[in-house]
Amino acid sequence: MSLNVLITCPHLQKTIDQYRSFFAERDIEIVVPPIVQQMSEAELLEIIDQFDGVIAGDDPFTAKVLEQGKRLKIIAKWGIGVDGIDQEAAKRLGILVMNTPDVFSDEVADVALGYIILLARHLHKLDQSVRSGGWLQIPGITLRGKTLGIIGVGSIGRGIIKRGVAVGMSILGYDVMSIPDTVQIELGVKSVSFEELLQQSDFIALSCNLTPENHHLLSHSQFELMKPGVRLVNVARGPLIDETALAAALESGKVAGAALDVFEQEPLPMESPLRQFNQCIFGTHNSSHTKEAVLRVNEMAIKNLLQGLEIKEEINK
Repeated sequence: MSLNVLITCPHLQKTIDQYRSFFAERDIEIVVPPIVQQMSEAELLEIIDQFDGVIAGDDPFTAKVLEQGKRLKIIAKWGIGVDGIDQEAAKRLGILVMNTPDVFSDEVADVALGYIILLARHLHKLDQSVRSGGWLQIPGITLRGKTLGIIGVGSIGRGIIKRGVAVGMSILGYDVMSIPDTVQIELGVKSVSFEELLQQSDFIALSCNLTPENHHLLSHSQFELMKPGVRLVNVARGPLIDETALAAALESGKVAGAALDVFEQEPLPMESPLRQFNQCIFGTHNSSHTKEAVLRVNEMAIKNLLQGLEIKEEINK
């Protein structure tokens, strides 16, 4: 009897032809449904009982979905964040959950630095001006000497720190886990409280995990603590920021600019109040997306899937 596997990660879906023969040779039937960003709970509930395993994107594997998945042995998360998976329910039901940790530090940190430079120098606006026949010249700000606050000093946060130091910024770091003195010395980052980071930073970059405890980590009261004219970068998870509060902070000028690769709802709804602000830069939850990273994480996720299905083989495409 063949094993059935659901593939919901868009990046693996786009490269799935490279792996079809690999799955077929192992009598694994794969299903690749059409997806823009992720499946909904309702969509998963309709089909999840057909599958022994999943290579998942950011889909909502709620307790209800997991309970419906009577055959499920493994959810292999493509990427790092497992906030969409009810891990307590998975443990209770005996469903293994595995991710691919520490895989995107360079890719996401590169994008974060790119966003910082765009917010400081408005290069995207200059490009738009020239393309439309204009010759906009707009003053930016110098990064050297500015303070960059990093919320979440894991592998991605540390990558952003290294890049911030390289352009001459002073770095503050906040993490729910203590940042060792050796790391602070090695990277050139000063560990501070959450409130101190908000009060002292010229730029703030979010690179932490999303948990139930830090939903809307940045909301009205946190924006009030920030410096006037602060610039914000989010390459982590959309629900870390209360977008209604951010819109109010942009309207008042408290936040001079925001670069958002992620949103509370993805894709960003057309009615989002953030769309009215030309000082916002929008991404498509794409900061980890390079050819090299996709192939690397594809293989890691497939290996995790095989482990969960108790197939003791290596990938040999």
